[in-house]
Amino acid sequence: MFLDTKIEYLKGVGPQRGELLKKELGIYTYKHLLEYFPFRYVDKSKIYTISEISSDQAYIQLKGKIITKNVVGERRAKRMTAIFKDETGEIELVWFKGIKWLQSSVQIGQQYIVYGKPTLFKSRYNITHPEMDEVTQALPTNEIAMEAVYSTTEALSAKGLNSKGIFKLQKNLVAQVNKNIPETLSNELLQNLKFISREEALINVHTPKDEVLLKKAIYRLKFEELFFLQLRLLRQKAVNTTQMKGFVFNEVGELFNTFYNEKLTFELTNAQKKVIKEIRKDLGSGHHMNRLLQGDVGSGKTIVALMTMLLALDNGFQACLLAPTEILAQQHYVGIKELIEGLPIEIALLTGSVKTAERKEIHEKLENGSLHILIGTHAILEDKVLFKQLGLAIVDEQHRFGVEQRAKLWKKNNVAAPHVLVMTATPIPRTLAMTLYGDLDVSVIDELPPGRKEIKTIHQYDSSRLKLFGFMEKEIEKGRQIYVVYPLIQESQKMDYKDLMDGYESLSRQFPKPKYQLSIVHGQMKPEDKDFEMQRFVKGETQIMVATTVIEVGVNVPNASVMVIESAERFGLSQLHQLRGRVGRGAEQSYCILMTGSKLSSDARLRMQTMVGTNDGFEIAEVDLRLRGPGDIQGTQQSGLLNLKIADLAKDNIILKAARNVAVDVLKEDINLQLEKNVRLRTTLAALVKEKTNWSRIA
Repeated sequence: MFLDTKIEYLKGVGPQRGELLKKELGIYTYKHLLEYFPFRYVDKSKIYTISEISSDQAYIQLKGKIITKNVVGERRAKRMTAIFKDETGEIELVWFKGIKWLQSSVQIGQQYIVYGKPTLFKSRYNITHPEMDEVTQALPTNEIAMEAVYSTTEALSAKGLNSKGIFKLQKNLVAQVNKNIPETLSNELLQNLKFISREEALINVHTPKDEVLLKKAIYRLKFEELFFLQLRLLRQKAVNTTQMKGFVFNEVGELFNTFYNEKLTFELTNAQKKVIKEIRKDLGSGHHMNRLLQGDVGSGKTIVALMTMLLALDNGFQACLLAPTEILAQQHYVGIKELIEGLPIEIALLTGSVKTAERKEIHEKLENGSLHILIGTHAILEDKVLFKQLGLAIVDEQHRFGVEQRAKLWKKNNVAAPHVLVMTATPIPRTLAMTLYGDLDVSVIDELPPGRKEIKTIHQYDSSRLKLFGFMEKEIEKGRQIYVVYPLIQESQKMDYKDLMDGYESLSRQFPKPKYQLSIVHGQMKPEDKDFEMQRFVKGETQIMVATTVIEVGVNVPNASVMVIESAERFGLSQLHQLRGRVGRGAEQSYCILMTGSKLSSDARLRMQTMVGTNDGFEIAEVDLRLRGPGDIQGTQQSGLLNLKIADLAKDNIILKAARNVAVDVLKEDINLQLEKNVRLRTTLAALVKEKTNWSRIA
């Protein structure tokens, strides 16, 4: 088949380049190259004059002459500059790389077409590393006006496969396509959606004849990619719901009722009641539950989790709760133990630090069924941990667990898989949830318990540090505790460590012993030392906790009312939001103070404004998605679903919704895609599923 032809056979590739394309970009065949899409286009149809340049232009094309060139600076600051002139003015061109080669190849007096992004520097425009082509007298008229631009790597560029080189290969390949591209969508869909054929779309995405065709091509290819993704997820969900048997929990028994009527000291929020209702419906249906529970920090997910566990116990099953860290597992254990005190429930904690004798006892009790609830870390997933009858598995802070680890939960039962409830405090934007968890049912707790005061968020520059110290003193006088968090970014660990230690020193001077006590926690400490320091803070023996982001997930100290985040501009939005959620657990007014330098990029400024402006995790997640793209949102890469080639979840929300609706309609009529008209859909889907490991059975 044409598409399966090995890449080395394409004109301009050969064995050497072929090896590189495989190694660097995973391009083995013609199909892989055709599906290696450009990330932008250069409009080569318009030539601007220098006087037309303005700051809101992204990329422009100019035509003129080089009148001077110069090499300035030493070592790392070495650069080549040239003055480029047309009939309306002059602009500076700057290069930091390849200076030696440029000195000999860039000619004074020669006419060039220059292409690049103008930036304003000291009230003059310049273009850094422009693309340059010599102007030949006869410019070919049939050249493509829209030139595709491709991502590449250093190793490829060294072998002539920079963006232009890849564009050349695409042109060679497109010229041979000639009715060799099979259609993937049914005729009915093509007709209803007024789509161009797949072949036309692939030709025009690489070598667009004009802007209208380019738009049609991009839309069709994005739609198709998202449509098959949704089709796969929705079919999986249907299979899970109809074919996978789940334990039936039809008993709302004594434990649940006693807890609800006698132990619960506060009224559940309407959002909590709604979610418990959804879960109960799942558990009584006879099908397997696979549900994601989203709720902002402090929205009361733990209570919902506990009440779901009580339902399992009332029906004669065991339950377990997996947390990503020892500290969090410990907190869950203490919190839940307190809540169920007096009820006939046996509960245990299993983490890496539990002693062998105690472990042995836990294993025995699990197997004979006398242990009802097990809370723990990854230790629960070990092969030797076996249950008599595990009916429910709850995974907290889902993004911290790898997919394979969660798969082990399924093997804890011989008869049927336990019901799975996945909890996260990281709000996931709707588009992402639809894609990442399209096979899960999603419940959202979108209100905070009554009596909680909204956390006040303030952005301060480093110059206001004395003011900050004064505020911290006042809060400590009121008996409150404070977190001071420093960034930890792998690449600059030494620098970060120094920042943290410097900060600790200056806080120790400002808040001296014995009047004040400080805790410090960072990644280079032994786990037992970390735990010791954390516990001192949890018990209220220290007033200030100086830490790196180790404390991000789950540590609950109701008395902590101030969160100071140093170098806040170096954190992503969802991380800032998670950190802010560490305070505000008690009834007192809490504060989050974002400390930054005075020079901020526009993205960093937007992040600070968003944090000050809203406490709504979902709103924050949407902005975060726009800023960072989906790949960075916590843990999404592990889903194995997001290797999208052309669609972008941050920008293609509308296309995603349209694709999902069409997929729902198709499956409503023909769940197994058996109808004659859906043969193409079935074949394409089967090929896609084969390509990717199917992790969707794992919550």
